[in-house]
Amino acid sequence: MGALRLSPVAVMFKHVAATVIVLATGFCTMFFSSDHPIEYIRRWQDDYTRFRRDLHAHPELGFEEHRTAQRISERLTALGIEHHTGIGKTGMVAVIRGREASPHSMGLRADMDALPMQEESSRPHASTVPGRMHGCGHDGHATMLLACAHYLQETRRFAGTAYLIFQPAEEGRGGGKAMLADGLFERFPVERIFALHNWPGLPVGKVAVHSGPVMAACDYVTIDIEGCGGHGAHPHLTVDPVLVAGHIITAVQSIVSRNISPFDHAVVSLCGMQAGNMDAKNVVPRTARLVGTVRTFHAETQEWIEARLRELVVSVASGFGAKATLRYDRIDPATINDAQQARFAARVAAQLLGEENVVHDLEPSMGAEDFSYMLQKKPGAYLRLGQGGSGERHGLFLHNSRYDFNDEVIPYGAGLLAGLVEAGLPLVSGIRDQKI
Repeated sequence: MGALRLSPVAVMFKHVAATVIVLATGFCTMFFSSDHPIEYIRRWQDDYTRFRRDLHAHPELGFEEHRTAQRISERLTALGIEHHTGIGKTGMVAVIRGREASPHSMGLRADMDALPMQEESSRPHASTVPGRMHGCGHDGHATMLLACAHYLQETRRFAGTAYLIFQPAEEGRGGGKAMLADGLFERFPVERIFALHNWPGLPVGKVAVHSGPVMAACDYVTIDIEGCGGHGAHPHLTVDPVLVAGHIITAVQSIVSRNISPFDHAVVSLCGMQAGNMDAKNVVPRTARLVGTVRTFHAETQEWIEARLRELVVSVASGFGAKATLRYDRIDPATINDAQQARFAARVAAQLLGEENVVHDLEPSMGAEDFSYMLQKKPGAYLRLGQGGSGERHGLFLHNSRYDFNDEVIPYGAGLLAGLVEAGLPLVSGIRDQKI
C-alpha cells in the first residue's frame, strides 16, 4: 500500500501551550508554544508594532508608496530574503523557498496604500501628512505579511516556494490589476493565493472565511445633466437641472427595490451633487452633476443595473426637456472565494485558533477589494481577521477618521498566513523541528 499523505492536524490547548502534529505515518510530534506560528511571532510583537506605527505616521496614496516600499525592502534585505521591486509601479514580491524542494507554490498578498482623508487623532503615531491617513489598516496588513516573511525565512517548515506580494494602490487605483499587467503570475507562478483584511466587527482571535462572494463589485457612476439656466424669479423660462437631478435621485432608488430579487444583494447610492453657485441664490444653473457608486455580487445583476440606470437617466431628463448622460466605470469585480480554498483556510484557522474562533457565516460586505483580480486568475480565499478590542479606536469601522489598526492582532494575522503556507506546502519528511 502506498504512503498516505495527510495535512497536519494541530490541536491547540487552551491552558497548555503546546501543539500536537499527527503525521500520516502515525508518528506524533509535540512542540511547545514557541514553535506555534502565532506564539513564535508574538516574540517580535514590540518590534513589529513599532514598524507598523512608523508606516501609520507616514501614509502614502496608491502608486506613491515609495517610502513604505523602501522600509519593507530594507527589512527583507536585513532578513536575507530575495525580493523584487517595481512590480505594478511600487509593488514588490518576496520569494522564500522551503526546507525541501517542491514544484508547488503559494501566494500571500497584502496591500500597502493609505486613504486621502484627514486623521482626527492625537495619538503619538498619528499621520504626519495632512490629508493622508491609514484609515483601512493597510499599514497593519503590510506589517503582518512582513512578520510572516520573517517567520517563514527563519523556520522554513514547508516544501516548495512561498511568494509574498506587497501590493500598491488597493484603494480604487487598480494596484492589483497593475501588478497582473506587469506579469505578476508569469514571473511568480503561484498555484493558489490568499489574503486577509482586519475586521473591526470581529473580536481579536477570531477569523471569518466562507466560500462564494465576500466583497462586492464596485462601479462608479457620473451623471451629467444639461438644462437651460436663467433667473430664479422666472423659472418658466429655464430648464432646471437641479429639479431634474432631484427626480433622477428619486427614480434611481427604485432600481434595487423594484428590479432586483430580494434574494440578491445590490446597492445604488448617489453620494454627491454639484449644481450652481452657492453665492448666486437667484440663478438657475445650466448644468448639474451627480456621482455615486453601484455595488453587486453577480455579473448579471451588475449588467441589469447599468442598463436600468441608462434608461432612467435619459428618460427622466427628457421628460423635463433636459439632456443627461451616464458615465459608468467598472472599478473592481466582486471578490469570490474558491470553495475548496475557503474550506482549506478555515481548517488551518481552526487548527491555529480553535474551531470556536472560526466564523463561517459572516455576511458578505458591500465594500470592494481589488484582490478580486487575483482571484479571477488563481484559486484562493480572502479572510477577515478580527481586530475589535477594548478601546474606542479598535471598534471603529474602516475609513473612520479616528480608526487605528489594533497591533494586538499582528501575531494572529502573520501566524495565520504562515500557517497557510505550512499546511498547504507540507514537508514530505514531516519533521518540523529540524535545525537549518
